[in-house]
Amino acid sequence: MQIDNYSRKERGQSLMELALSMTFILILLAGVVDLGRAFFTYITLRDAVQEGAAFGAYEPGDDSAIIQRAAQTSNSPVNLTGDPNVVFNVSVSQACAGGEVTVTATYQDFPITMPFLGALVGRQTFDISASSTDDVLTPLVCSSSS
Repeated sequence: MQIDNYSRKERGQSLMELALSMTFILILLAGVVDLGRAFFTYITLRDAVQEGAAFGAYEPGDDSAIIQRAAQTSNSPVNLTGDPNVVFNVSVSQACAGGEVTVTATYQDFPITMPFLGALVGRQTFDISASSTDDVLTPLVCSSSS
């Protein structure tokens, strides 16, 4: 009595289905991992620019101090001070009470770790940017220049 009634062609069908479905599942998993890394980097940049804008509300005239304060918020896993791909910009509309200070951070060329995902997206890198605006609180009185 023969237990295996499958023909020779049908024996590899399960293995082929497994191979095709595992490829799809691994691509999906790699996308989730890269999306998580990108989201975590965005959260780090967002926290940094919020800290920079809050500091800039009290020190609106010192752009380098604002950038330094924002960059010092994180060094692991995203090193904001040592990574040349992270660029900070500060814009102050008016260095008086009621003006606005805007801090922007951009992570240029954030790498996608899985090579085949870059082929699907069309690029192996992309930019991540975060921005925060806060009202200037000091100096309380602006001197008018005539």
